[in-house]
Amino acid sequence: MATRYAHVNIIADDWRMLCHFYETAFDCEPWSSERDHHGPHIDALSGMPGARVQGRHLRVPGHGENGPTIEIFTFAENGENYPKPLNRPGLAHLAFEVDDVDATRAQIKSLGGEDYGELVTLDIPGAGRLTLLYMTDPEGNIVELQKWHHDPDPA
Repeated sequence: MATRYAHVNIIADDWRMLCHFYETAFDCEPWSSERDHHGPHIDALSGMPGARVQGRHLRVPGHGENGPTIEIFTFAENGENYPKPLNRPGLAHLAFEVDDVDATRAQIKSLGGEDYGELVTLDIPGAGRLTLLYMTDPEGNIVELQKWHHDPDPA
């Protein structure tokens, strides 16, 4: 049996607003229908009797029609949202390769995101130069912006 990566899930306070953010900032595209899951199958799957979750999937750019998605859902009753430090165990951030880090940073800030760290550029032997920046989306999830600067082939 072959394995294929499918999606990552973000639980949002406002799934519609967060979908708009990822569509606008990173060119993600709505995929399939909006979801409104509830009933015995969701109770069993989640282990949370009476759970109701709404949202949708967004296809990430650069992987074609059958590429992976970001699933953004909101529970009827979300749990507590603790601070999300970068070094906490579990999912730390989503990374997007962008053409222009400064322009993407400005767009993220205009959509309610914030800076998390500072812009850095690293020289990675055999790979090239990499510019990185951590930011947050409007709900505090960490996103990484990355821009590769490949040296022209000397041959």
